[in-house]
Amino acid sequence: MKRRNLIYAGTAAAAALAGAGVAWWQIRPHGPATAAVQDPALQAFWQQSFDTPDGAPLPMAGFAGKPLLVNFWATWCPPCIEELPLIDRFHTDNRARNWQVLGLAVDQPSAVRTWLQRKPLGFPVVMAGLQGTELSKSLGNLAGGLPFTVVFGASGQLLHRKSGKVLPEDLAQWSQLT
Repeated sequence: MKRRNLIYAGTAAAAALAGAGVAWWQIRPHGPATAAVQDPALQAFWQQSFDTPDGAPLPMAGFAGKPLLVNFWATWCPPCIEELPLIDRFHTDNRARNWQVLGLAVDQPSAVRTWLQRKPLGFPVVMAGLQGTELSKSLGNLAGGLPFTVVFGASGQLLHRKSGKVLPEDLAQWSQLT
């Protein structure tokens, strides 16, 4: 009787683990993405315009036609601040290959302006505000956490996304996508 209960418990545990693994695989918030530009969330992204920290509008349509790395970040987010120099270096190293980089700050304009005065970046930064969390969720950031990075192909399709801090190997892999 005891042995039979152990077998049932082991089988149930294995089934639960298998189910959890399949669920995780289906909803994981990073890795290759295959969303086409016809996806309503992608269409909405490309139709938006954001303000720079100084208040100038910057439409996303201006980034169409070239690969684009978009990084959601905030000044109050330590991993975001740690990865920005790496992303800035990616921009410098790959802009001759038509790569574009955009920072979407989920933050207050005054905080971003102050931070950028101390540590300027070579790529444009725009203000997403608190709506940036919802925008990142629409692009696959299920938890809504920061940092979050997405990579778009030249035709506007979503190629890759990553929740958490970007690593050099991520950038090396993404630079080969074009």
